[in-house]
Amino acid sequence: MSYVATLISHPSAQALTGAALHDARAALPGAHAPLILEPGVAADIAFAPALGADAKALAAEVRAALGDAPLDVVVQLETGRRKRLFLADMDSTMIGQECIDELADFAGLKAHVAAITERAMRGEIDFEPALRERVALLRGLPASVIDDVLRERIRLTSGGPELVATMKAHGAYTALVSGGFTLFSGEVAAQVGFDEHRANVLLVDEGRLVGAVEEPILGRDAKLARLIALRDRMHLAPSETLAVGDGANDLAMLGEAGLGVAFHAKPKVAEAAHVRIDHGDLTALLYMQGYAHDDIVRP
Repeated sequence: MSYVATLISHPSAQALTGAALHDARAALPGAHAPLILEPGVAADIAFAPALGADAKALAAEVRAALGDAPLDVVVQLETGRRKRLFLADMDSTMIGQECIDELADFAGLKAHVAAITERAMRGEIDFEPALRERVALLRGLPASVIDDVLRERIRLTSGGPELVATMKAHGAYTALVSGGFTLFSGEVAAQVGFDEHRANVLLVDEGRLVGAVEEPILGRDAKLARLIALRDRMHLAPSETLAVGDGANDLAMLGEAGLGVAFHAKPKVAEAAHVRIDHGDLTALLYMQGYAHDDIVRP
């Protein structure tokens, strides 16, 4: 069976050199000449491993051969790379921030809340009780601070609009599924171009946060359930689905997807996911599907 290794760097720190391609080819059995997807940024190397090859192990071998070069390596079957369903986490994935931590800053509690967030995302504590605990600390905050956070703090991760626009242009359905809040996911989904968004509902009364969310909480199980529901609705095979996230509450969704991507993720997530992106931006998810420069839609 034919496999392909995709080497990817961050577009703003181009690291794909001739030397890197040479070293990668030397680590791959039966490697073909590289196919450049984006000069300096991404390339495919087709190769023919032994029967029963382990894609993650092969990717690790190529990363070792590349030394400290800031390049991601994705190894997968060459066929079926382009996906028809894409689900994405929001906080620290499609955006660079954790919305609840930024809200807590307005209450003077960012350090305390961020510490709980970090433990939850690392899988050290359960997501649902951790969310309830953090939201309770926001009680009494004016709901207007959400607009302030959106305007002053929240920034899209580079490559996100290109990723979603390109996949949609090629017939994929895209969903933002967040353990955060609809008051943020609605705006982020609109800016990026997602077909739908799902998140938790922050309760507001008389213009102030109540300190609670609607139950049941959208967490690990709900993300998984949404992937399965959309896949079934679209009559897709598991292999036709792609998911990305960074935290422990994404693990079930990433494991169920045909290709689950840990994006600048917590160690537990990076270790468990099919693929890890430690250096690239979100366009990495296009290059790993075989999209090249001229295929990418740039909104």
